[in-house]
Amino acid sequence: MQSFIKPFNKGVDKRILLTHSPFEIDNAYNQPGPVFINGAEVEEYADVYRFPPEIKADKKSFPLSLIGYNDEQQMAFTQLVGDADVDELIVEIFEQHADVKYLHARNAQACCFICKIERVE
Repeated sequence: MQSFIKPFNKGVDKRILLTHSPFEIDNAYNQPGPVFINGAEVEEYADVYRFPPEIKADKKSFPLSLIGYNDEQQMAFTQLVGDADVDELIVEIFEQHADVKYLHARNAQACCFICKIERVE
């Protein structure tokens, strides 16, 4: 069984492409975008309290942006991760921006939704 966290190899890996909007409320910030799912059976990622090391280490395939939203699902913050450690950056954002209820991690180039990161109270 393969790990789910890796770039796709063109012409080798089979993938499923979906359009997904990770929002509950229909509004101008819904940003529907592509989600790629590996066509093979893959291992589920279990460590939900830190970003997958394979994504953190591969900044070329996974250039990350973090977008923060408030209780009304309005965009309240956005930042490119760049060379920063995404786990440390998430903590900093939640500490410094009380209005940010949750973050979306996206591929900064393709705008693919990666995951939702919720504030832990």
